[in-house]
Amino acid sequence: MSELKQRISDDVKTAMRNKEKDKLLVLRLILAAVKQIEVDQRIELDEQQMIAVLDKLAKQHRDSIEQYEKAGRNDLVDKERFELSIVQHYLPAALSEDDITSLIDEAIAETGACDIKGMGKVMGILKSRAQGRADMGKLSARVKAKLGQESGAR
Repeated sequence: MSELKQRISDDVKTAMRNKEKDKLLVLRLILAAVKQIEVDQRIELDEQQMIAVLDKLAKQHRDSIEQYEKAGRNDLVDKERFELSIVQHYLPAALSEDDITSLIDEAIAETGACDIKGMGKVMGILKSRAQGRADMGKLSARVKAKLGQESGAR
């Protein structure tokens, strides 16, 4: 069992003992998402795969928050924010803007990408290094902009 999965399982037990119903619900949802993948694929998730699952859950919560804010459902916004905070607790620390810029530059240099055609290779490297630590959608947009600038400069 991965260290992260064990930590979440231990926190489920603690939440039960402390009668933290809301937190317990979120932790069980996380473990259910993990279990679903493990059963479907007949594997046990490693740390990187656990982070990918948590990252996906965090993205779903951010999307829900955005939708509920548009609909004026502040009660649901608060609930989603709480759940997002629990999920984010298990994700690695977020990267700073400088770190993201450095990672993008390193990935471009490693792949030798000089235009938008190399974006897939760059994103492949970035996914393994930044998953759970940066919004991959925003990261993708930055890479696209940077590769677009570089191809325009030639």
